[in-house]
Amino acid sequence: MNRTLLPEGWPRPKGYANGVAAEGRMVFVAGQIGWDANGVFPDGFAAQARQTLENTLAVLAEADAGPEHVVRMTWYVVDKREYLASLRDVGAAWRELMGSNYPAMAVVEVKGLIEDAARVEIETTAVIGTGSIR
Repeated sequence: MNRTLLPEGWPRPKGYANGVAAEGRMVFVAGQIGWDANGVFPDGFAAQARQTLENTLAVLAEADAGPEHVVRMTWYVVDKREYLASLRDVGAAWRELMGSNYPAMAVVEVKGLIEDAARVEIETTAVIGTGSIR
C-alpha cells in the first residue's frame, strides 16, 4: 500500500500528490514518449500524452505493475502553454488510464526532446507494495 503525504493545513492538490510513502519492489520506467509501436506520433499534445501513458503502462505491465503502483512521475514538456491548454483532455485520458491514482509529480518545460516530433516525455517510478505504510 502507498500512503499519500499531505501536511496538516495544506490544501489537497489537484491531479497529483505532494508526496507518497511506499514500501516494496521498485520499478523504474525510462522516459516514455508519445509514439506507437511503429514510431508514429499522433497529432496534438493530448493525443501524445495519452499514448505516452499507454506506453508507460505497457512497460509497467512487464513488471506485473499497474497505475495503482505509480508513486512518482516527471513530465517533460516542450511548451508549457500547450500543456496547460490541453489539461482537460489530458485529465480525461489520465482518469481513463490511470484511474484515481495521483502520484507525486513534477512538470518541467524543456527546450526540446531527443525525438523532434515528441511534445511530452514522462519518466515514472512505481512501487509494488508488500504491506501498509503508516
